Amino acid sequence: MVQFAEKTPEPCAPARRIEVLDLARGVALFAMATYHFAWDLEFFGYIPAGSTADGWLKLYARLIAGSFLFLAGVSLALAHGNRLRAKAFVKRLAVIVIAAAAISIATYFATPDSFIFFGILHAIALSSVIGLIFLPLPGVVAILAGIVCISLPQFYRDDLFNNMWLYWIGLHTIPPRSNDFVPLAPWLGPFLIGLGLTKLAAERGFVQGAAAIDTGRGALSRAVRFCGRHSLAVYLLHQPLLLVLVWTYSEIQPATPADPVSAFVANCRSGCEATSETGFCERFCVCVTDDLLSQGLFNGFADGSITIESDDRIPAIAEQCTVQAQP
Repeated sequence: MVQFAEKTPEPCAPARRIEVLDLARGVALFAMATYHFAWDLEFFGYIPAGSTADGWLKLYARLIAGSFLFLAGVSLALAHGNRLRAKAFVKRLAVIVIAAAAISIATYFATPDSFIFFGILHAIALSSVIGLIFLPLPGVVAILAGIVCISLPQFYRDDLFNNMWLYWIGLHTIPPRSNDFVPLAPWLGPFLIGLGLTKLAAERGFVQGAAAIDTGRGALSRAVRFCGRHSLAVYLLHQPLLLVLVWTYSEIQPATPADPVSAFVANCRSGCEATSETGFCERFCVCVTDDLLSQGLFNGFADGSITIESDDRIPAIAEQCTVQAQP
């Protein structure tokens, strides 16, 4: 059972701040900012639609999300060790929950069809609560649980989870539309692995060694560490700033209008490939696009005036193309 304490020193916590951890957070923030900048360029039409959800940018985004959750697990272990400082934990959790709620509300009004209902902050908040279970347990238990979380979606998914109330679990078969979706499976995995590895490192005295690492005193190093120490504030502020900058540029130099058909196929593929193999998705999306065009439904479906619910021809096309796209 986790022990609650307010003033007892934490077994994992070093005597001084671990600057290399601040540096790692800062680097992760910079990486996230570059990805969000690419997303903004796509949103305003400067790069092809679907670019950030496909290829190396998709892998880049996953590595960034994994690094944030891994570092969050490390931080939980360092801050509390085997003894939970309840007041500090609740205060920190409340800040993250409020920030996550603010992002959900803001994106609901800005992009209601793809608002962020369970993004990176939501995942960190819930993972932190779940992580309390593993604080008093051996580090290897957290690591094994993390591996299970990462592996589970590869072996088990069910249509039961294809609804807004259960999407956060991560065992869906149809991915939701969201600008930032970080469900527990698999993303609780990096968090627990970070927590477990930190506990093992603390037992072997490596944490104190990490605190002694010199990260340099140059301006760049100091700036990155500063961002890492204030990671939540930087996370909340950087994307609105980038959006304003790209929007301002778009008012001066608008992007060349994209081909709507190519953009539709790219978006279709990026969504399909979350649960199906690339070859199937390529055939399926081309089939759906061709049928929508031939039946005069493309423009209406693309702009949302025609939906699966409003026109029976749409699910019929999807069903027919699913059959035709099979190997």
